[in-house]
Amino acid sequence: MAIAVNKVLTYLLLATMTLLPWNATAVNHYSFTHFFIKPKPEIFKNLAEALLVKSLLEITQGKNSQALVTINQLLLIKPDFKLANLIRGDLLMAQAQHLQAFGNVNKKSTVAVHDLQDEARVRIGRYLSNQQLDALPNLLIAPSDQQSHVIVVDTDKSRLYLYRNEHNSLTYESDYYITVGKNGVVKQNEGDKRTPIGVYFVGKKLTQPLANIYGDAAFPLNYPNEWDAEHGKKGSGIWMHGTPTNTYSRPPRASDGCVVLTNEDIKTLSPILQTGRTPVIIANHLKWLGAENNSSEKKALKEALDSWLHDWKSQNTPKYLSHYSHNFSSNGLNYKQWSKQKYSAQPSKDITNISLSDISMFSYPDADKKLVVVDFLQGSQSPHLSNKIHKRQYWIQENNIWKIIYEGSV
Repeated sequence: MAIAVNKVLTYLLLATMTLLPWNATAVNHYSFTHFFIKPKPEIFKNLAEALLVKSLLEITQGKNSQALVTINQLLLIKPDFKLANLIRGDLLMAQAQHLQAFGNVNKKSTVAVHDLQDEARVRIGRYLSNQQLDALPNLLIAPSDQQSHVIVVDTDKSRLYLYRNEHNSLTYESDYYITVGKNGVVKQNEGDKRTPIGVYFVGKKLTQPLANIYGDAAFPLNYPNEWDAEHGKKGSGIWMHGTPTNTYSRPPRASDGCVVLTNEDIKTLSPILQTGRTPVIIANHLKWLGAENNSSEKKALKEALDSWLHDWKSQNTPKYLSHYSHNFSSNGLNYKQWSKQKYSAQPSKDITNISLSDISMFSYPDADKKLVVVDFLQGSQSPHLSNKIHKRQYWIQENNIWKIIYEGSV
């Protein structure tokens, strides 16, 4: 029976996975020795996930007795891990009968079993991938000095990546399995059970009593953001949160649109989440770069921002407006209305010293055109005015020239 369960699980759990070339050669190439005799220590910060992957790889090598020992070890520390319980049931059943499939799948299989198959696929896929931990997402990610960490969510792989910001350089710190919306991504409307794609910022941890489904902690994201609002996207209540008390983790597609982590993982993240500051970039089908991470694009955009600021300080209204897209909109004003407002205000304005600080830049993922969110504090000083405003702009590339397509205070 050991041969039967090995054959069935290897074929149905691995060969049907579409993210990588899942076949016997691929599985053997990423051997048990590769992962557990010479491990990458930074990968296995989560013991429960490490034991799960270990058991699955043991099954692919026919070591079902050892896999059962590993699963039992896992369930001692995480008895509510539904996927682990399913695998244990398979291994026990294999001792008595020939299994037809992973989770004993047949035509009457439940949706729950298929969901757990998906969870197994994405979890082991993370560890069988060739992704280098020093690689960065193929996005412009330039946090300010005040932003200690950046979060990037790859919805396609059900993975959240955490990067530490030190000395204008991003360093991989960890990654976590996550759940997103039941109906996938690209949220458009209230109740569509989809997770939004875009750049968001973490809000203050919710302190009021919450339903058990939200787990040990919940942090709102600012959906709909400015770009969402300008494009008519509806809905609210998109959070990063934990899991119910009787559930270690949920399937990859199971939330109402929120980004869901295990309670253990959301507790680990909680201390580093800065209210209103920590960016959460939610993307689909992420691609990866070397550690240089779009330095030339960052330089070009920074030069465009400096030029905009210079022309504003000089009070040259035509040159100042040349930095704005003709598709510009902000709080109900289009480009024509914005221009009229600036021309009428300019003659009466005092000479003002304007400065920008805490500047950050983040590519907007999956946009039709190159789009970057620029966030900063704007200081203004004149004989009659002294203040600081938190502002956010969206810059878009038109004919290889960066233009402002949205601007507003936060």
